[in-house]
Amino acid sequence: MFASPVQLPATARESVVATLNARLADTLDLHRQIKLAHWNVKGPHFMLLHELFEKLADTADAQADTLAERAVTLGGLALGTSQHVAAATSLAEYPANTTRGLEHVRLLADRYDTLLEALRDSRRVAEAFGDIDTADLLTEAVSTFEKEAWFLRATLEG
Repeated sequence: MFASPVQLPATARESVVATLNARLADTLDLHRQIKLAHWNVKGPHFMLLHELFEKLADTADAQADTLAERAVTLGGLALGTSQHVAAATSLAEYPANTTRGLEHVRLLADRYDTLLEALRDSRRVAEAFGDIDTADLLTEAVSTFEKEAWFLRATLEG
């Protein structure tokens, strides 16, 4: 561990950094999966979904940056290479041959559900070690991704 302004024992910081890196892998993977949907979507709702997916990708990118910066602030390293993400993600692999708009929406909604469960688990880790600031950061991520998951699920209804 590197020096950190965070007033937690090194062992606590190591555990929180580990869970942040796990969520970083998930969030980076989600970003790439959203971009795949953005690039390949087809159908009657093309433009609306193309634009929605771009906004979702931007949010995932910003959340990944926040997670990575918190891991480094805690004195750890942010692990985000393609190889690390592929080995560490908890998200299901995205079927590359998908083109239908609502199928993309369903696939992404399922991945948001997986990410949200993992973020809540990571928040519990941060809370258990008394890292309220990381817990707050993860609460913000949960709130942000819940709203986007709602957008996706609402698109499937009707």
